[in-house]
Amino acid sequence: MHYKVKEVADMVGISVRMLHHYDKIGLLKPGRVSPAGYRLYTEKELERLQQVLFFKELDFGLQEIKTILDRPDFDRKKALKAHKQLLLEKQKRLEKIIRTVERTINSIEGGMDMDKKEMFKAFDLTELEEHKAKYAEETKRKYGNTEAYKESQQKTSEYTAKDWAAIQAKREKIYKKMMDAMDRGPADAVVQEAVEAWRQHITEYFYECTPETLRGLGDLYVSDERFTANIDKYKPGLAKFLRDAIHIYCDKLGK
Repeated sequence: MHYKVKEVADMVGISVRMLHHYDKIGLLKPGRVSPAGYRLYTEKELERLQQVLFFKELDFGLQEIKTILDRPDFDRKKALKAHKQLLLEKQKRLEKIIRTVERTINSIEGGMDMDKKEMFKAFDLTELEEHKAKYAEETKRKYGNTEAYKESQQKTSEYTAKDWAAIQAKREKIYKKMMDAMDRGPADAVVQEAVEAWRQHITEYFYECTPETLRGLGDLYVSDERFTANIDKYKPGLAKFLRDAIHIYCDKLGK
């Protein structure tokens, strides 16, 4: 099923202008655009929008959210569990506020003064804010709260949708060069050139990719099934082949 931008805006409770902005910066692209020029969204885009709004609730910046959601190792199920916990914390706070209202009404009807601390205790946001901060910190740590992550954030924050399309095209060009030479083995000169190009691609567009970092990424491409699936969609076995080629590349550099 496809939804037009106005339908999505009404369903979610956000403005059409906001959805247009998300499209412009590459945070939430429509599934397709109709011949008449209408943006059309599928269930997949709605799931992503839900995650966008969740991370906004945790005070993440839009570019920061995009970087997290675009990672192949993003765990949507874990994020939803954290979202549920946050909502439960909010529910507890609302229940406290309701009890405070009831006690205030009883004190008025009974002609009794209510303890001043009790009057405002339910409005204390400390516990909720601590929970939000805890999950935000865990998320940043898991998805790269490092110097490389910060450098990537700085660079990607300036990219437009056109920039992202160009980056994607260059990545696929490197993949194609490697796939065309897979039958020659990971040590082949053309394959090793593709590995060098991959390393430079990461350095140019995201963060400095040292040989040590590159080797770690290569291992992750195989050890994490989400990375494997994302790479193998180009060609079955590409993730393992890329890992092996990276190891050979790094071994030659003595790293």
